[in-house]
Amino acid sequence: MQETQPAPAVRDGYHHGDLRAALLDAATEMLEAGASFSLRAVARHANVSQSAPYRHFADREALESALAVRGFHELRGRLSQGGRLAASEAELTEFAVAYVGFALQHPAVFRLMFGQPCDDRNDERVLAAGELHTLLEDSISQVYAHIDPAPLATALWALTHGLAFLHLDGKLTADSPEAVAVRVRDAIAAIRALPTTPASA
Repeated sequence: MQETQPAPAVRDGYHHGDLRAALLDAATEMLEAGASFSLRAVARHANVSQSAPYRHFADREALESALAVRGFHELRGRLSQGGRLAASEAELTEFAVAYVGFALQHPAVFRLMFGQPCDDRNDERVLAAGELHTLLEDSISQVYAHIDPAPLATALWALTHGLAFLHLDGKLTADSPEAVAVRVRDAIAAIRALPTTPASA
């Protein structure tokens, strides 16, 4: 008589506090695959019990905010290379290259981070987004010590963010990471090369 094999057990919990990370990983995979997700769907994808996500996330909006926070932290880490400010114009340009590169590597997460209004009720998300902008302003202050960094930070972010979405939306081709990086560097160099005063008529 053939023995019936027991069904694989659903992992109802994770040791060492890694359930939250596993749920975020599962949600990220679903998001980047274009699948709509709920907490129950994420639980199935992570192979945990249906109730497990509620230990960390009250609802889908809380999960989305957590994904955005993790995205902001990863992006900030790429830009700062371990917390270091840019020390030259060339390094500021590489901020832009890394920003666009992140958007193309994680398009769905990037759209979640920036394509939706920030949930002002989520302090962690507000802080993570603010830290990214502070990094840019502080770097500009270090490179250009005698100017107000805020307007230039806005201009550089607008240019870089626009390039990211132009590539994501297919308005600019993203044939390779190297080609995209060259385009970003060329765009910033073109802005820097503009004369400070218009040519006389």
